[in-house]
Amino acid sequence: MTVFHFFNCAILTFGPHAVYYSATPLSEYDTLGTSVKAALVYLGTALVKLVCLATFLNVSENDSFDPYQELLKALIGFIDVAGLYFALTQLTYRNISQNHKFQAVGLGWAFADSVLHRLAPLWVGARGLEFTWDYILQGLEANANLVLSISLAALGSLMWLRKNKPKTLIPIIYVCALIVATMPSITSYLRRGMGWHFPKVVGFELFTSLVMAFISWQLFSACQRPSV
Repeated sequence: MTVFHFFNCAILTFGPHAVYYSATPLSEYDTLGTSVKAALVYLGTALVKLVCLATFLNVSENDSFDPYQELLKALIGFIDVAGLYFALTQLTYRNISQNHKFQAVGLGWAFADSVLHRLAPLWVGARGLEFTWDYILQGLEANANLVLSISLAALGSLMWLRKNKPKTLIPIIYVCALIVATMPSITSYLRRGMGWHFPKVVGFELFTSLVMAFISWQLFSACQRPSV
């Protein structure tokens, strides 16, 4: 029963990444190499973030919300944006369109994040003797992170790769990218500062991811329309 629970949670956590790749044109254009490169960039970015967090953050004895520490953590979190910029603009890929590039990069980015942060806890905890909803919620959180990663990659693609975008949309693109990039700090504040329980935080992440995906899709569609 415990192994069955582990496989269910693992499929919920990692299955949507495979479904997204196979159900979209990404598989037809063979963008797996692009996703792998983005995943490697994410691992390098995560290593840099880990060094910065260990160097500049103090280890707190309690789980209370510290505004200064959270602000510093949010600033360090923008290393992800730098890594995403590198993955989108500096790496060489096959001759694929901008539309497929940001999706492949976002997919690889989200998959590497799930493997790095959720595989070990899932392997250790989901095979326990007692059933718990925590790992199902972690799987749902991984799905929200997948949507947010692709949304951030789409916004980054608009900021750094598309030159002829409408000027009226530029502030909206940057504000949306800022919201998505600071989502870890927002959820940390909800959890520690406002005392939200994990299911409520996951529900907020799922709702926010859908909203940001819709806005990103609308912005990307608007920037693809020919200017009159």
